[in-house]
Amino acid sequence: MAGDEQLVRIGGRRLRITNLEKVLYPATGTTKGEVIDYYSHIAELLIPHVVGRPVTRKRWPDGVGTDDDPGMVFFAKDLERGAPSWVRRMPIPHSTGTKEYPLVGDVPTLVYLAQVASLELHVPQWRFALHEQAGGRLDAVGGRGPADRLVLDLDPGPGAGLAECAVVAGWAREILLDMGLEPYPVTSGSKGIHLYTALPPGQSTEQASALANELARAIEADHKDLVVSSMKKAERHGKVLIDWSQNNGSKTTIAPYSLRGRPHPTVAAPRTWDELDDPGLRHLEFTEVLERAETIGDPMAALGFHAGGREAESGPLSAYISKRSADRTPEPVPANPLGASPHGELPRFVIQEHHATALHWDFRLEHDGVLVSWAVPRGVPHSYQRNNLAIMTEDHPMEYATFEGTIPAGEYGGGTVTIWDDGRYELEKWRDDEVIATLEGRPGGPLGRVRLALIRTAGQGEKSSWLLHRMKTDAAGRPQPSGAVVEPSPQADAPRPSGGRAPVGRESASAGDASSGSNKDPEPHRTRQANRTLTGDPREHAQPARASELRPMLATSATPAQARLAARTWADRGEGTDAWVEMKWDGIRAVGAWDGRRLRLFARSGNEVTHRYPELTAVDAGLGAEPCVVDGELVALEPDGRPSFPLLQTRMNLEHAGDIARVARRTPVRYYLFDALSHDGDDLAALTLRERRDVLEAVAAASVEAITVPPVFDDVDAALDTSEQLRLEGIVVKDPASRYLRGGRSESWLKVKNTRTQEVVIAGIRPGKGGRSSTFGSLLLGIPGADGLQYAGRVGSGFSDSTLSMLLKKLTPLRTDRNPLVGVPPLDARDALWVRPELVGEVEYGEFTPGGILRHPRWRGLRPDKSPAEVRRED
Repeated sequence: MAGDEQLVRIGGRRLRITNLEKVLYPATGTTKGEVIDYYSHIAELLIPHVVGRPVTRKRWPDGVGTDDDPGMVFFAKDLERGAPSWVRRMPIPHSTGTKEYPLVGDVPTLVYLAQVASLELHVPQWRFALHEQAGGRLDAVGGRGPADRLVLDLDPGPGAGLAECAVVAGWAREILLDMGLEPYPVTSGSKGIHLYTALPPGQSTEQASALANELARAIEADHKDLVVSSMKKAERHGKVLIDWSQNNGSKTTIAPYSLRGRPHPTVAAPRTWDELDDPGLRHLEFTEVLERAETIGDPMAALGFHAGGREAESGPLSAYISKRSADRTPEPVPANPLGASPHGELPRFVIQEHHATALHWDFRLEHDGVLVSWAVPRGVPHSYQRNNLAIMTEDHPMEYATFEGTIPAGEYGGGTVTIWDDGRYELEKWRDDEVIATLEGRPGGPLGRVRLALIRTAGQGEKSSWLLHRMKTDAAGRPQPSGAVVEPSPQADAPRPSGGRAPVGRESASAGDASSGSNKDPEPHRTRQANRTLTGDPREHAQPARASELRPMLATSATPAQARLAARTWADRGEGTDAWVEMKWDGIRAVGAWDGRRLRLFARSGNEVTHRYPELTAVDAGLGAEPCVVDGELVALEPDGRPSFPLLQTRMNLEHAGDIARVARRTPVRYYLFDALSHDGDDLAALTLRERRDVLEAVAAASVEAITVPPVFDDVDAALDTSEQLRLEGIVVKDPASRYLRGGRSESWLKVKNTRTQEVVIAGIRPGKGGRSSTFGSLLLGIPGADGLQYAGRVGSGFSDSTLSMLLKKLTPLRTDRNPLVGVPPLDARDALWVRPELVGEVEYGEFTPGGILRHPRWRGLRPDKSPAEVRRED
């Protein structure tokens, strides 16, 4: 960029930019042009963290100056009178009058703010409330919404620095993870570290502030030598202040990826936890952040609007957002979940050739700020005598109009996307069941100028069936010439994702035509089948698995010595292996039924849990064309790759689709397979484990990344050492010649645990006091015995606030006056609130006392996959 003044077009907006050579950072010579360039390039990562939030700015009109002569700076809340009319804004009342705050949801707005030297962008930890407008559209027209994220500002006092902040961040992380909250660190670009985490829906800013205060006090209580939660400067020397006050609804924090008005152009830069362990940790300048963006993307992408905001759940791009992860697909992240702003020009269209599981063309028309989209198996019809099937898919962001690239196999819509043609269109009619428009593609492109109609024939919304029709005449009534027959590019012969058929509900469609009013349709059956497949509920098309196939085989508890002895005994048979040892994953058991196109999951109880894990069941799992039933473990992984049962708890009890989609993006689940029960109609239970494993590995050879077959060890001690080093739950030692015993517990499978865990039945609640007065203090536990449900003690630790609330909600309807326990001491029973013993949980513990009481139990989570009748003492 050069010159004193330029009129530029950015994202369809006209903007006058000036003084591009003006130096805003004298120490480095960084100019306004470079600042504008930075914000233009970082917008894709920055906007998700500020969209929908009022932006308070710090402006340095003449630059930041030097230490000896700092530049003039002032806070700007109200948007300037000369700001372009297209900059979105929202009013907030103040004692001095109402102020119009800018909303940053697109690149042009971000560039405008940089043009007026708004170097620092500050936002609160809440978004404006959304209100529904006519036609179901959403806009940020309400007042302050609930707090959606929590921030801890770790601010080093004199004598402390980033290294000390990183230590405190690690302590805070441990507590937050125990609460089921995943924290993300940001080096602030000034002095310290900001720690962000998403909050459950419905939290007020007052509640968020109280939680942050309690966290700060708790860390201070444990680490008084390094941590302080008081603002008093006299107490801060050599310590790190945990500033919890920035969660107040009236306060703001520097936005992730914002520049800082420091002598050097540093940035509030999201970091990885590995980086915080680096002794050389330092603040990053904007050039370094741009390089990182190219290589690692956004380390805190999970906290952007597309991973938990209310816009993601209910806005026009909610379906698009819920089906994609920015770190796994090159598809664009929309700059605004509410859709793009109007631009006053003819709307755009794009037709993309999509070599997915089934080749098709994606037909997209700009409307109300999004690309309304259809999958068209045969593309645009070449003649008015043909009507091609079109299946409506989810709305796409405007950024998709220029997208070309390869979506990885296993991701939604996996395959190569190229632009077949694009351009502008003139709209004649847009109704819920009919669209008529004249499209004009690129000069010399395959489409030319053509008048088309889309007519809905069945269903509503996503997956509804339409006909794409080339009109006989143009808008003036003149005959339209026929076009060229649509032919796939040479990519059509390239390898495609495994599976061979279009999975139900994916953005693809089976080939087929629907020639209205004619008996010359060459493939009427295929067309009708495509309509049935792509418009109905996928669950209506999956073959039900037989209940008898879904009962998993169970292992028997054993000590390491017992496992070694069994392995030697099995090896003495001389069948060529010393031992067959698998890792014991800290998850829940799930039997998977695959019908050739869709995976359904069933818990050990027999209940279907398919809907809870869409990352496994709403994609082509890649398990081959033949139906099969497999056995495995659902696991959630910590950032270091270790399975975590408490983390999985955030997924196990969800039912609402919006909650599932939101949490799935933050806590994806993997499916670790270890057995095959049937294949292509053949029952495999009578085969040996070794033979079943061969089938399993063949079935899963082309599975998606989230479905894997972990390796088998051939040495018990080596496997035990590995499981301990990786902090896994333990191991399972199996007889390689064993048959599969459905629903039975066998000593052919022996489980050895590194940590002691025990399934328990919840039988009562003891009221809470103090901070727990609104929930409960502890749970009374039982384990079935010869005389009934035998009292096994009580557990009062290991609960996060959200877990306490969730459990109370589940237990309250089970209240009863009857004590279901045997042998509960009067002291523990005196104020107990009894519940019907229907829920199973799991605890860690030190040991059992001689009287059968759990010593030092700690809550791990509910086990909805288990029934009380299945609980047994594990020692």
